[in-house]
Amino acid sequence: MTDSINLQYLFRMTDDTGIFQHSVFGIPDPSEGYTTDDNARALILAIMLQERYHEQRYEKMAAHYLSFLLYAEKGRWFRNFMDYSRTFTEKRGSEDCFGRCLLALGFVASRQDIQVSIKGCAEHLLNRVVSSCSSLSYIKGKAYALTGLTLWNNPCAQPYVKMLRDSIADTYVQCRREDWRWFEGKMTYCSAILPLAVLNAYKTEEPQIKIGLESLDFLAETAFHNGMFIPIGCKGWFSLGKKMALYDEQPVEACSMMLTCFKAYQITKNSKYLDEAKNCFLWYLGKNLTKTPMVDSQTGGCYDGLKPNGLNPNEGAESLVCWLIAALIAEKNGWFPEIKK
Repeated sequence: MTDSINLQYLFRMTDDTGIFQHSVFGIPDPSEGYTTDDNARALILAIMLQERYHEQRYEKMAAHYLSFLLYAEKGRWFRNFMDYSRTFTEKRGSEDCFGRCLLALGFVASRQDIQVSIKGCAEHLLNRVVSSCSSLSYIKGKAYALTGLTLWNNPCAQPYVKMLRDSIADTYVQCRREDWRWFEGKMTYCSAILPLAVLNAYKTEEPQIKIGLESLDFLAETAFHNGMFIPIGCKGWFSLGKKMALYDEQPVEACSMMLTCFKAYQITKNSKYLDEAKNCFLWYLGKNLTKTPMVDSQTGGCYDGLKPNGLNPNEGAESLVCWLIAALIAEKNGWFPEIKK
């Protein structure tokens, strides 16, 4: 473990079922139970930790979160909300939840140096649910699923990859205007997954790659001001013809945008995307509208949001996992030394 990344709160938030959804301040809240969404995100993190530190406890953690997804799957779909007694409170989760599960499973299946049983279980689940991609109707669910299937890169997934990527590209062409280069008439949560899915799915020589870069640039025009990342606020979002909501800012947005900008940099080698990725990371460390660090130095958790009057002091699973994924990527690419100067 490095001095830069404190992982203790991840262990506090995880019990023998999975990762808790919410907390009260830095204390897990069992009354709010668990979500498959959060356990899918945590599965990605656990694999990243295992690859970084090569410690058995992270392999065990990955198997734990993967087991949660195994139990959540029913009828080639995923249930999402589970109470503290391990009972799912819904028969069918959202399309976004389905897509996030495919993203996590595709990530696991794409790794080379992980336990055979973990990779095999991920591929087992992918094979079970991949046909359900044909029923997806919401664009973000499609984008999450497309990203996971692109990572998996299995021949049986290719018809669904083509279907999803063409659907997303067609939606962009239909919605795009010169003053609104986007996939739909409103930017809401995790908007960066849309250009990320396109950048992952098309080869660099294909003309559709322009859709990923053009839409990312439009999102960046909205979200960066004088080098500071200002994510679209969840209290109003940003609709065509209206002003962008500034608050509340959520940690998931910084991670999502960071990953997309970094992908654009890897494709284009344009340094502006690398600078934008770094500024997304710096949002967690206090380069934000209120100059407030989002990481709890005592627990290692990440605060759930930035409000006009200060922090949301709770430290839920989504915020924690997004912070740690961002921190691991920053560490891997040597950004921490640059940031400390």
